[in-house]
Amino acid sequence: MTTDTKATETRAFEADVSRLLHMMVHSVYSDKDVFLRELISNAADACEKLRFEAVSRPELLGDDPRPRIAISADADNKEITVEDNGIGMSRDDMAEALGTIARSGTRAFIERVGTGTEDTQLIGQFGVGFYSAFMVADRVDVVSRLAGSEEAWRWSSDGKGSYEIAPAPLEAAPKRGTRVVLHLMDDAVSYTGSHRLEQLAKSQSGHVPVPITLIEKPGAEARDIADGTALWVRPKSEIKPEEYTDFYRGVAGQYDEPAATIHFRAEGRQEYSVLAFVPGSRPFDLFDQDRKGRMKLYVRRVFITDDADLLPRYLRFVRGLVDSADLPLNVSREMIQESPLLASIRKGLTNRVLGDLAKLAENEAEAYARIWDNFGVVLKEGLYEDYERREQLLKLARFRSTASGEGWRGLADYVAAMKEGQKAIFFMAGDDRARLEASPQLEGFKARGIEVLLLTDPVDSFWVTMAPEFEGKLFQSVTQGVAELSDIPLLDNAKNPDAAATPEVDGFLAFVKSALGDAVSDVKASDRLTESAVCLVAPEHGPDRQFERLMNAAGRLDKAARPILEINPRHERVLALAGLGEEDQAFKDDAAHLLYDEARVLDGDKPADARAFSERLARLIARGIAKG
Repeated sequence: MTTDTKATETRAFEADVSRLLHMMVHSVYSDKDVFLRELISNAADACEKLRFEAVSRPELLGDDPRPRIAISADADNKEITVEDNGIGMSRDDMAEALGTIARSGTRAFIERVGTGTEDTQLIGQFGVGFYSAFMVADRVDVVSRLAGSEEAWRWSSDGKGSYEIAPAPLEAAPKRGTRVVLHLMDDAVSYTGSHRLEQLAKSQSGHVPVPITLIEKPGAEARDIADGTALWVRPKSEIKPEEYTDFYRGVAGQYDEPAATIHFRAEGRQEYSVLAFVPGSRPFDLFDQDRKGRMKLYVRRVFITDDADLLPRYLRFVRGLVDSADLPLNVSREMIQESPLLASIRKGLTNRVLGDLAKLAENEAEAYARIWDNFGVVLKEGLYEDYERREQLLKLARFRSTASGEGWRGLADYVAAMKEGQKAIFFMAGDDRARLEASPQLEGFKARGIEVLLLTDPVDSFWVTMAPEFEGKLFQSVTQGVAELSDIPLLDNAKNPDAAATPEVDGFLAFVKSALGDAVSDVKASDRLTESAVCLVAPEHGPDRQFERLMNAAGRLDKAARPILEINPRHERVLALAGLGEEDQAFKDDAAHLLYDEARVLDGDKPADARAFSERLARLIARGIAKG
């Protein structure tokens, strides 16, 4: 191997390049678009390296102190060029950084200057990103001139086993820095389109700390596409609302106004910036089956991934980004290593989002109500997924209730308005509010002015089983167990349902229980019914009626619990049936089953046996006609 620095030299890569490129196409990178991000990141790193070196050697900057990155397109020749005026490379630098796969000049630089300085904000720490260029190019040429050097060098390779390093004429090289020329494959020529290049540069690298220009075709004027500043690092007092809105629309892919903006910088053991938004309307992918978040992750203002799991799934409607200066990266910038630092960011971000929502709920109730209209059903998923924050989420939760009209009701307001003697937060779950409001199970609660939460989202039946109390008050379904209403006085204009059942009625209840057999677990006199004759309730232990339906529909219930049939002992129909004698035994048997089917229909179910129900109804009609 020659040591003449003026000679052209061909070397073999110090790695199995074909295996590496296959790994990048199929494993490391999921999208070819990342090649531009990687080249821009390397260019930005080179400019940062020069800034460090210039602290002790200011002459390196010469008459060109302002860092820059230029992207040029040449569709006719199927070329894309990325050029910077950073530190540049010598011949040895090229051999080490570009000739040895996964040899990172950036990592070596960090090791040399030390890791204790907070200004070491460099991305390319693994030396693999450059080779993503071979996903779109069949040849790559790199021309570079080290700052302060009178020599320039050209590195060239087709990425298939070897590379060539040769001297480059100074007049054909940058005055300082590096020029990377991609000779595109036929299926990658579309990348020369100015709109596509600009969109990729802005979305993936528009916030690196170096300005970026675009030259759309040979001979065209360069135009600025990124100014080297990031909106999220600017003071909030300097940002106009329309700037937030424009940024939100770009990062969220929405065309509405943000309902809330969350912008802060966390300092201390971990430093990161956050700019996040609650959309003004539901994103189209809100109910995707994967239920992933949509927060983008940047590391030192370079886009890493939009799949970093930065928020819990119940906050997946939040759009925005986190920019960290501390997160460790792995070989691909699309994936980050799980670390205590990432867990700390996730915790801090989640708490801040929930905290800001709580402030909004307290200070701007109408604005928060609009957010709850759109995303309440998603937020409630956290009530059974996030035990640590359940109390916080319960305070944020809003509900329709028998006292809320068309508005929303918070649990704190519910508890403050509880009746004397009321020990629980009562709720009723179902899939239709109008049907719930007409349910016979609510009659005793309405008679006492007791507010009942009306839960109509499927998720409601799950979280109430996981959130047993709020401020010391248990949640209790009105369709389950004993209502325990006798300690709460009736409203002045309500009928008195508390008169004891007569012995005849007690006898009739026993008869109904015997007639229904295993269809029910018990038949009881009800204190929750004031107008209706019957209703069904679930046993005290086990799922309530709605949760049982959901589990049964999902095939997750081996055997349904037998319900309790509650009968209003003061209802005129019940009193009439209780007064019948032995000669009407068959009619009473039919009546017992019809009362049960009536309760099922009122509960949203079908009669237990459609044919038997039809026959009993026919006999009832015939009896009425005969007596008429």
